[in-house]
Amino acid sequence: MKLENEFDEKAKAWDDDPQHAKRAQTIAKAIGKEIPFDPSLTAMEYGCGTGLLSFPLRDRFSAITLIDSSKGMLEVLKEKITRSGATNMEALNVDLLESPKSLSKSFSVIYSAMVLHHIPDLDKIFSLWHSFLVSPGYLCIADLDSDKGLFHGPGFKGHNGFDRKELQKVVEKIGFIDMRFKTVCEITKESRDGIERTFPVFLMVCEKV
Repeated sequence: MKLENEFDEKAKAWDDDPQHAKRAQTIAKAIGKEIPFDPSLTAMEYGCGTGLLSFPLRDRFSAITLIDSSKGMLEVLKEKITRSGATNMEALNVDLLESPKSLSKSFSVIYSAMVLHHIPDLDKIFSLWHSFLVSPGYLCIADLDSDKGLFHGPGFKGHNGFDRKELQKVVEKIGFIDMRFKTVCEITKESRDGIERTFPVFLMVCEKV
């Protein structure tokens, strides 16, 4: 799968970019403000990469299952978990879209950052997340606002960000409630037209009851 290979190649140098860690910490802080503090809660990070989002959240949960389809990212993550001595973090090479039955757990919270725009079938992924959440449960998704194709380079086949109202319709159709959005950070980079632009990143939080 091309996406897996792309991130396998980027894995070893991923944490070298300080912007990756800064963005993850900002999103983690925002998630922490949106869910109740209860150390008995369990969590899943979908598309975890090297775990930059989950490490700042690890004291919030009794257990975190970190899943990704990139073996390269998970190799780096497993080394980090071992070095940190974290006993409540488990890294799994799972592709939920291809093999949803390969994961037999349920979770109080599911979160993900900068992954949704890579997933073609929104109905399918939100349905899967809904099925893996307990009631009550929380879903926290951070991603790009609609960017008219300026964020990614030529040939990108995912979503060019999201219109918040349209995304809300998709998620509510699946059965989530109490939808809320807020802008949590921005990414400044050279866009595909060669101009440096700033792209907002939102956090969407909703609940399963």
